[in-house]
Amino acid sequence: MVRQLSVGDLAAKLAGKESVYLIDVREPWEHETAALPNSVLVPLNELMGRTDELHPPAEALVVVYCHHGIRSLSGAALLEAAGFKNVVSLAGGIDAWSLQIDPNLSRY
Repeated sequence: MVRQLSVGDLAAKLAGKESVYLIDVREPWEHETAALPNSVLVPLNELMGRTDELHPPAEALVVVYCHHGIRSLSGAALLEAAGFKNVVSLAGGIDAWSLQIDPNLSRY
Protein backbone atom coordinates (compact mmCIF):
# COMPACT_ATOMS: atom_id res chain seq x y z
CA MET A 1 0.00 0.00 0.00
CA VAL A 2 1.42 3.36 -1.06
CA ARG A 3 1.93 5.92 1.67
CA GLN A 4 0.66 9.44 1.10
CA LEU A 5 2.06 12.78 2.25
CA SER A 6 -0.05 15.89 2.71
CA VAL A 7 0.93 19.11 0.99
CA GLY A 8 1.33 20.73 4.43
CA ASP A 9 3.80 18.05 5.48
CA LEU A 10 5.72 18.42 2.22
CA ALA A 11 5.88 22.19 2.67
CA ALA A 12 7.25 21.70 6.18
CA LYS A 13 9.90 19.25 4.96
CA LEU A 14 10.98 21.63 2.20
CA ALA A 15 11.07 24.59 4.61
CA GLY A 16 13.12 22.50 7.03
CA LYS A 17 15.61 21.69 4.26
CA GLU A 18 14.93 17.96 4.58
CA SER A 19 16.15 15.80 1.71
CA VAL A 20 13.23 15.44 -0.69
CA TYR A 21 13.34 14.17 -4.28
CA LEU A 22 10.31 15.32 -6.28
CA ILE A 23 9.09 13.34 -9.28
CA ASP A 24 6.33 14.80 -11.43
CA VAL A 25 4.45 12.07 -13.33
CA ARG A 26 2.21 14.44 -15.30
CA GLU A 27 2.52 15.31 -18.98
CA PRO A 28 5.01 17.95 -20.20
CA TRP A 29 2.31 20.56 -20.85
CA GLU A 30 1.07 20.16 -17.27
CA HIS A 31 4.60 20.55 -15.90
CA GLU A 32 5.04 23.73 -17.97
CA THR A 33 1.76 25.11 -16.58
CA ALA A 34 2.65 24.53 -12.92
CA ALA A 35 5.42 22.58 -11.21
CA LEU A 36 7.10 22.25 -7.87
CA PRO A 37 10.66 23.62 -7.83
CA ASN A 38 13.46 21.19 -8.59
CA SER A 39 11.12 18.39 -9.60
CA VAL A 40 12.05 15.78 -12.19
CA LEU A 41 9.47 15.27 -14.94
CA VAL A 42 8.87 11.67 -15.99
CA PRO A 43 5.35 11.12 -17.33
CA LEU A 44 3.63 8.11 -15.76
CA ASN A 45 3.44 6.20 -19.05
CA GLU A 46 7.26 6.49 -19.37
CA LEU A 47 8.17 5.87 -15.74
CA MET A 48 9.06 2.17 -15.84
CA GLY A 49 11.31 2.65 -18.85
CA ARG A 50 13.11 5.63 -17.35
CA THR A 51 13.81 4.61 -13.74
CA ASP A 52 17.55 4.61 -14.55
CA GLU A 53 17.28 8.42 -14.92
CA LEU A 54 16.14 8.84 -11.33
CA HIS A 55 18.87 9.34 -8.75
CA PRO A 56 17.43 10.29 -5.38
CA PRO A 57 20.00 10.75 -2.61
CA ALA A 58 20.05 7.72 -0.29
CA GLU A 59 18.46 9.65 2.58
CA ALA A 60 15.84 11.43 0.47
CA LEU A 61 12.11 11.03 0.72
CA VAL A 62 10.92 10.35 -2.83
CA VAL A 63 7.70 12.30 -3.40
CA VAL A 64 5.71 11.47 -6.52
CA TYR A 65 3.13 14.04 -7.57
CA CYS A 66 0.57 14.70 -10.28
CA HIS A 67 -2.49 16.92 -10.73
CA HIS A 68 -4.87 15.53 -8.09
CA GLY A 69 -2.95 12.64 -6.52
CA ILE A 70 -4.30 9.73 -8.57
CA ARG A 71 -1.50 9.12 -11.08
CA SER A 72 1.06 9.67 -8.34
CA LEU A 73 -0.35 6.70 -6.41
CA SER A 74 0.36 4.50 -9.43
CA GLY A 75 3.75 6.12 -9.95
CA ALA A 76 4.79 5.57 -6.35
CA ALA A 77 3.66 1.93 -6.52
CA LEU A 78 5.68 1.41 -9.72
CA LEU A 79 8.79 2.92 -8.12
CA GLU A 80 8.40 0.75 -5.02
CA ALA A 81 8.08 -2.32 -7.25
CA ALA A 82 11.26 -1.21 -9.05
CA GLY A 83 13.12 -1.17 -5.73
CA PHE A 84 13.00 2.49 -4.74
CA LYS A 85 12.84 3.06 -1.00
CA ASN A 86 11.03 5.68 1.06
CA VAL A 87 8.49 6.60 -1.64
CA VAL A 88 5.25 8.52 -1.04
CA SER A 89 2.49 10.01 -3.16
CA LEU A 90 1.53 13.66 -2.68
CA ALA A 91 -2.10 13.61 -1.54
CA GLY A 92 -4.21 16.02 -3.59
CA GLY A 93 -1.37 16.67 -6.03
CA ILE A 94 -0.27 20.04 -7.30
CA ASP A 95 -3.86 21.25 -7.23
CA ALA A 96 -3.94 20.89 -3.44
CA TRP A 97 -0.53 22.58 -3.28
CA SER A 98 -1.84 25.58 -5.21
CA LEU A 99 -4.95 25.79 -3.00
CA GLN A 100 -3.27 25.30 0.38
CA ILE A 101 0.38 26.32 0.04
CA ASP A 102 1.06 28.54 -2.98
CA PRO A 103 -1.96 30.40 -4.36
CA ASN A 104 0.30 32.09 -6.95
CA LEU A 105 0.83 28.74 -8.69
CA SER A 106 -1.31 28.37 -11.79
CA ARG A 107 -4.29 26.05 -11.53
CA TYR A 108 -5.71 24.16 -14.48
